[in-house]
Amino acid sequence: MSSRRIVFVVGSGRSGTSTMAGTLRTLGLHVPQPEVVADATNPKGFGEPRWVVDLHAELLQRSNVQVSDARPRAWLDTGTTSGDHATRERVTAWLEEQFAISDELVVKDPRAAWFLGLWRAAADRCGATSSYVTMLRPVTEVVGSKQAYYGQMGAGSDQGAITRTAAWVNMMLHTERATRDQQRAFVHYGALLDDWTQPVFALGEAFDLAGVKTAMAVDIADVHRFIDPSLRRVTATWDDIGVPDRLRELADATWQALEDVAADDTDEARRRCDELRTAYAAQYAEAEAFAHSTVVAQRRTAAAEARRQAAAEAAPARSGADRVPHAVRAMVPPAARQKLRRAMGRERPS
Repeated sequence: MSSRRIVFVVGSGRSGTSTMAGTLRTLGLHVPQPEVVADATNPKGFGEPRWVVDLHAELLQRSNVQVSDARPRAWLDTGTTSGDHATRERVTAWLEEQFAISDELVVKDPRAAWFLGLWRAAADRCGATSSYVTMLRPVTEVVGSKQAYYGQMGAGSDQGAITRTAAWVNMMLHTERATRDQQRAFVHYGALLDDWTQPVFALGEAFDLAGVKTAMAVDIADVHRFIDPSLRRVTATWDDIGVPDRLRELADATWQALEDVAADDTDEARRRCDELRTAYAAQYAEAEAFAHSTVVAQRRTAAAEARRQAAAEAAPARSGADRVPHAVRAMVPPAARQKLRRAMGRERPS
């Protein structure tokens, strides 16, 4: 059996994925270099390979899909974009380069959930075993953290909260579906901060990760220094987020279903996730129907602006004489007016 392992850390952004990836890296798993540089939103680092982030950004742009997209059909668009042979060969070649450095890799990027089929196929071609760690954090904390660190969306905070809550439901339910029948585990962000040793060493055993199973005391001490419980700086509740009751109820039901899968990955728990995905798609379609008039109006406005811009670009440039007010031109004697026209470029002498 191949010793090659690749752990995909998945889940919504701001749910602890960076902390998990950084922990596995500290214990000896390889995060492909270079990494995305740490910033104020993630001072301990993102644990994201720059090559992976750039690839996903390119594929999302080609698919016309956002990082946090609430549309159920967005999964079809990204699947179509990433299913071509050239892209799979490209990812496979990159993975081979990384496995030449280490047999155990960590790939983390919030965009990765859109392309798990692509990554699984590439890993299979490399003879590697794929495993998935889905980070769980309450939706209110995820949305609150995004509002705090990434700013508001749209005209007001409620609109941003609604969009981000819907995107969380869409992302998490699809991630659950996409990782079924694979080596997978669900880890609560709070549990990782409270005592990381329990969930992480359990992952080491479940996924047969040599880097975790053979961690030295110095590595463990480094992780203790790396994980900072104070990084859980946002603990928002529904009272802090303006979300309609129906979406709130669906998000709560999704959270409960994910917790059930995490506790006992049974067929019944999976069926509940399927039911919620169907309910979410129906609710989203209803919202689209309500907003149809707004969409049509925006398209008409955009089309009118495009026509105006095209007309402005196609119109001939006005001469200097045309820019002189008519009342002023009338005061100029005809003979002098002709000379002025020639001087200002309106007429050319024969």
